[in-house]
Amino acid sequence: MFSLQQLFGQGDKFFDLLEASADEARSSVQALVRVVKNATAPPTMEDFVMSRRKEKRIAQEISEQLVNTFLTGLEREDIEALSTALYKIPKATEKWAEHFMLEQATDTVLAMVRQLRRIQELEKIKELNERLQYIEGEADKLMLDLLGDLYSGRHDPLKVIVLKDLYELLERIIDRCRDAGNVINHIVLKSS
Repeated sequence: MFSLQQLFGQGDKFFDLLEASADEARSSVQALVRVVKNATAPPTMEDFVMSRRKEKRIAQEISEQLVNTFLTGLEREDIEALSTALYKIPKATEKWAEHFMLEQATDTVLAMVRQLRRIQELEKIKELNERLQYIEGEADKLMLDLLGDLYSGRHDPLKVIVLKDLYELLERIIDRCRDAGNVINHIVLKSS
């Protein structure tokens, strides 16, 4: 199908943006695969957060371009539907990573409690406690990003209230894991 937009060289704009969006979706999943394959290393949320942010900017640009462009190579509804579907991939991947952080925090606490049987192995407890501190720091960064987005004014007030409470609960869980790790570390230091 021939259009004036293609004649003026603008027909590829949406295809370029949709391809960039799909690439960010793939990047977020690749980050997830790296975390799963290397389960011994603490995850970094930065890859997930950055991918979602890039995807969000691309989705916003697609929306702006749809408003400012008269003719498109694809139907507007199809472009919007695909953009929305692609945005949900990094967002869901980031949510999985949040749950993974909670699991890693509780796994680390369990390992530390089990290590109490071998209280003389001070270095192992220190290593686990450092890992727990790192996970807690990553969770704090993530919570700040999530709360910043929540208070951006783009969300329904009821949704903001519910999600704020949920985010604070998730942060408290990670903080409690950190607190337990600090107590275990203190016990081991007193015993050594």
